[in-house]
Amino acid sequence: MSDDTPSTGLGATAPAPTSPAPAPTDATLRGAIDAAALRVARTKATTLVEALPWLEQFRDALVVIKYGGNAMTNPELKAAFAQDVVFLRYAGLRPVVVHGGGPQIQAMLDRLGLESEFRGGLRVTTPEVMEVVRMVLTGQVGRELVGLLNQHGPVAVGLSGEDAALFGARRRGTVVDGEEVDLGLVGDVETVDPSAVQDILDAGRIPVVSTIAPDLDHDGQVLNVNADTAAAALAAALRAKKLVVLTDVEGIYADWPDRGSLLRGLTVSGARDLLERVDTGMIPKLEACIHAVSRGVPQAHVVDGREPHSMLLELFTKEGVGTMIRPDDDETEDETGEGSPS
Repeated sequence: MSDDTPSTGLGATAPAPTSPAPAPTDATLRGAIDAAALRVARTKATTLVEALPWLEQFRDALVVIKYGGNAMTNPELKAAFAQDVVFLRYAGLRPVVVHGGGPQIQAMLDRLGLESEFRGGLRVTTPEVMEVVRMVLTGQVGRELVGLLNQHGPVAVGLSGEDAALFGARRRGTVVDGEEVDLGLVGDVETVDPSAVQDILDAGRIPVVSTIAPDLDHDGQVLNVNADTAAAALAAALRAKKLVVLTDVEGIYADWPDRGSLLRGLTVSGARDLLERVDTGMIPKLEACIHAVSRGVPQAHVVDGREPHSMLLELFTKEGVGTMIRPDDDETEDETGEGSPS
């Protein structure tokens, strides 16, 4: 035995030390697991598991979403909204998006030098303004939203309330200081034929609807209709499971502007009682929720569109983040109780 040969001391030669086996050339080395990263991963897994009861219940459920407010103008919020809608589709729900476009309409009117007039909180729509409304809603806002959704796959199809007679509307006025005021080419949805939307859903895609409607009393004329009420009418016609209305506040308040009076849930009767006490901008949204639930939509939600992914938080977490309106005979939650997937 040579002097430099390692020995065990028992007359046997110790094996020479070996180098670690090299990783396969197509492998990625993980190394030691980082405890902080593991905690983050566990939190994500817990969130996914928490959503499981809702995912089970809402599979194949049709959800109509009214898209508006700051979520339409902030690039990050627009991207987050598109992610949420596509997530719903890939999670097995059937989302339908109905959009307005007030900020974009106003920006285009200003660019063209056309003055805007509002009476009773509603835009007076002249024939010249109507041309801009039609162009912006269908040709700008709708196309942009379809493009955002389609960044995640060929999932979205845009259409107008004019297409296949989806909506039919009649002119409406308003009352200001006790007097009737003519609003021009502004209407209320009177008829809904959801067959075109249903065809798109049956093809596995997401309908994106702009709120222009043919005038039922004047052939060839179109009317500007409120997106909140149009979404509610479509939700009822489609027998949707839910109506979700995005807005620029956290939800519905029992005593606006007391932020501590935010409601988690209330019945249709409770919503009607609040109509005279809520902020003016909330009235059409609350009326839309009442309309939808009164006509068979089981639940309507008012959600803060300024919060990224608020729609997912409302639909798929126990706590929720907005306000849910339900039928009077639904006792699944009270105004301060927690939501339930059942």
